[in-house]
Amino acid sequence: MKANLKSITVIVSLVLILIGINYSIAQKEQQLATGTIVYLKLRPVDPRSLMQGDYMALRFEMADKIIHALPENADAHNNWRSHDKVAASDGFVVVSLDDQSIATYQRLYEEGSTLASNELKLRYRIRNNRVKFATNAFFFQEGTASIYNKAKYGQFRVNNKGELLLAAMFDTDLNTLEVSENNHVSH
Repeated sequence: MKANLKSITVIVSLVLILIGINYSIAQKEQQLATGTIVYLKLRPVDPRSLMQGDYMALRFEMADKIIHALPENADAHNNWRSHDKVAASDGFVVVSLDDQSIATYQRLYEEGSTLASNELKLRYRIRNNRVKFATNAFFFQEGTASIYNKAKYGQFRVNNKGELLLAAMFDTDLNTLEVSENNHVSH
């Protein structure tokens, strides 16, 4: 009887886990399909990792503005670059969007503040002294690094909570960078 109850508990637990995973996947697919498009300007990146395959470590142009705006770094005499560590934290940054949906830093979000019609709040995380939005890496097919070397913007889809999902990489002219039959490098 105990063995039967244990088996039922395990099966119910597995079913609940699968339901949770599928619900999370459905939410992310919905966000990619309907979320607000935002382009974040990237800083130069190194598109190669021998241990993990081909990927691009993402760094964002507005990261320094976020770091400098944090209360613990607000003192003009406190140069955050001289510190070994910026405290891990989560928060929201307010950005304005131009007519191409390119985001420009405005300020850190304060709870209860009102946003202008062209502003959005985006969730950021600080980990290992770096600001990240949704992810800090973009993985791509082996042998296609030359395509993604041209990346100047990351396209994100933002939900109504300010959470971002990386959708694609774009060049300076906002052309999608992707692998096609014409530009695929084979080994």
